Amino acid sequence: MTDEWWADVRRRVEAAGAAPGGSEVFGALGHKWVVEDPLTQGELAELEAQVGVRLPEEYRAFLLHVGAGGAGPAYGLFPVRRVQGRWRWEGDGADLADLSTLAEPFPDQGPDPELLDDVLAQRPEEEDFDDIEDFDDVIEAWDERWEAVMFAPERTAGAIVISHLGCAQREWLVISGSHRGTIWSDCRVDDVDLAPLLHDDGTPVRFARWYTDWLEKAERTALSIP
Repeated sequence: MTDEWWADVRRRVEAAGAAPGGSEVFGALGHKWVVEDPLTQGELAELEAQVGVRLPEEYRAFLLHVGAGGAGPAYGLFPVRRVQGRWRWEGDGADLADLSTLAEPFPDQGPDPELLDDVLAQRPEEEDFDDIEDFDDVIEAWDERWEAVMFAPERTAGAIVISHLGCAQREWLVISGSHRGTIWSDCRVDDVDLAPLLHDDGTPVRFARWYTDWLEKAERTALSIP
């Protein structure tokens, strides 16, 4: 993918936002079709020096030739900004990512399935309690145990949150490890484990396709309404 190809992506996003049906695209009321300015080579170098790792190539190209964030899938692509001299990603849930661990490999596997099954099997049911206050105490303790397993920080080392889908569902971009450059779904709020986004042929979705697949669908919606 050439620099010119990426520059055309920015033009297409701006055109879709200006089209009659731009406001009908899901999430447009959130990102308002704003695309932030691209990073300079110097800013990107400073960002990578701070986090201690080179970002995936497709994402690097996006930051340099399209923008630092803004209009994109769902409620938009989380922008990366320098705040008080430090770089960080901003958005609903962006702080779930530990920027100090981005150079560490993202885990190849999730938690032990047997451990998850064991915790789920012990989930209390309200009908088993005569007193609702007793149930509340027990379910609160269970929730704490479940979150300790599912939301352990080491499970998302080497990745950043890049988009919010609503209802606390998010998507991550893997920065380091064997899954580098791929997009992962995070529906843990609904007790569904982290999982890679996959194409119909079972191959993992990478950043460029993730973004341009959204753009193609957005263009169809934005341009189809007179």
